[in-house]
Amino acid sequence: QVQLVESGGGLVQAGGSLRVSCAASGIISSFNVMGWYRQAPGKQRELVAAITSGGRTNYADSVKGRFTISRDNAKNTVYLQMNSLKPEDTAVYYCKWERVGAPLYYWGQGTQVTVSS
Repeated sequence: QVQLVESGGGLVQAGGSLRVSCAASGIISSFNVMGWYRQAPGKQRELVAAITSGGRTNYADSVKGRFTISRDNAKNTVYLQMNSLKPEDTAVYYCKWERVGAPLYYWGQGTQVTVSS
């Protein structure tokens, strides 16, 4: 069982920055992918960014150049630095931990990010 605890969401004006964090515990495999997804009201959950345990990253086109995902493997923590935020970035942001090569994944409880215009 993996537990994910997210923090750092909040309210920010357009153009501002936020950093969200996700700390994982109960890790059962060091070969994993950690990522951030978001879900806005009335929309499907979508991938924002992901990073492998080896440091390979993947970003949604809508956030490239504005968001940066990173991780500290020693702390089992993933970060999402969000700059130049736009109102359309408003959503609940969820952390996901996924084991590489096996159908095993866990979700965090979500953290609200609200960008005002």
